[in-house]
Amino acid sequence: MSFRLAAYAVCIEDGRVLLAHYSGRSGELHWTLPGGKVEHGEDPFDAVIRELSEETGCDGVVERLLGVDSRVIPADDRLPGLPEHQNVGVFYQVRITGGRLRPEPDGDIVESLWTPIPGVTHLRRSSLVDVGLALARSLPATGHVAPVPVGGLIQH
Repeated sequence: MSFRLAAYAVCIEDGRVLLAHYSGRSGELHWTLPGGKVEHGEDPFDAVIRELSEETGCDGVVERLLGVDSRVIPADDRLPGLPEHQNVGVFYQVRITGGRLRPEPDGDIVESLWTPIPGVTHLRRSSLVDVGLALARSLPATGHVAPVPVGGLIQH
């Protein structure tokens, strides 16, 4: 099984959430939250701000920890030849303080947009979006929300 620790920014302003349009190895576009892998020796708190800047061009400040999500993605749901994978995501509420939206230079994010929260349900998206929005909406004391079912427009 492969493993990844990642940090994600949940940026909400005026009923909109900042989403990043991801084009990965499979070539299929889907929307996700800005964020990604925590580098060896890096604090997730610092990683989320670094990833936000790299992927969207925006600067931000962490306002609070929202929670942690751990999910196992079966090998059958991944590209051929890839093993089962565990992703542990640390979700932060982040406020944008500056910068300008742009595609990620030499990266997998082709654009970032402020999206009305009710419109998210109509987008092909990572389940991370739903987890982040659920954490921001409910602010659970435990920092944990129920798993998001995958299927239809929602992917791993």
